[in-house]
Amino acid sequence: MAIKTGNLPALSGDNGLQRYMAEIRQFPMLQPDEEYQLARDWREHGNREAAHKLVTSHLRLVAKIAMGYRGYGLPISEVISEGNVGLMQAVKRFEPERGFRLATYAMWWIKASIQEYILRSWSLVKMGTTASQKKLFFNLRKIKGQIQALEEGDLRPDQVTEIATRLGVPEEDVISMNRRLGGDSSLNAPLSRDTDGGGEWQDWLVDEEDTPDVAYEQSEEHEMRSKLLHQAMNGLNERERRIFEARRMSDDPMTLEDLSQEFNVSRERIRQIEVKAYEKVEKAVRKASAELLG
Repeated sequence: MAIKTGNLPALSGDNGLQRYMAEIRQFPMLQPDEEYQLARDWREHGNREAAHKLVTSHLRLVAKIAMGYRGYGLPISEVISEGNVGLMQAVKRFEPERGFRLATYAMWWIKASIQEYILRSWSLVKMGTTASQKKLFFNLRKIKGQIQALEEGDLRPDQVTEIATRLGVPEEDVISMNRRLGGDSSLNAPLSRDTDGGGEWQDWLVDEEDTPDVAYEQSEEHEMRSKLLHQAMNGLNERERRIFEARRMSDDPMTLEDLSQEFNVSRERIRQIEVKAYEKVEKAVRKASAELLG
């Protein structure tokens, strides 16, 4: 059964972005018990008005997440629209009895919908869609900011090495992806020449502070991801776990050489164990996530 969308605020191009942001702030947030009852009414009785309230109360969450994907050269209005599609998919499948708030559950669907849209849009540039390529695509800009690699153009060799090490990808992929992305967009760049009232990207980074539901949702998502990861790592033996943590989870990853000396095996053997451990964890996390999302 389709969710009623006729009364949702319209977002037609970046022209009406500020108007849209003002409109969605008018929808009240839901208390846990109210959200639970609305979800039950939709799931058990097909109450479209209940579904509509669930959607509109989370439009601000979609906009906030969408703003995190600025800088890919795509209209922010389209990114938000794709996020709204993900939100509606989440509402359709939401099971309140599982104990999660809708915001926590919906975040997965919103991000997936936005990321798929971005990857489709970037298909004009030949780019792999493997898990490692996606990881690199969506984390390169963030890590460049962390290591202060803010200048335009190619990265320095030491920056390439650090990024490749952090993400566990070949250095050639880092260089290629950085060139495809064309560098970071300035936070002082205007949203659009035609945007109502003007404004710059930095004006849309965050409001004064996180609303309680967003703060709760972010905390719960982090807890959920951490729980899934540690459950997945239970499937590793002692050596696999040690190497996985040292190479993939440390802020200062150990080198293959150091680990080869620790375990008295070749660097290639350490690399093989690392890859095997990563594949085990990735498979376990994917399976657990699929079960969680129904």
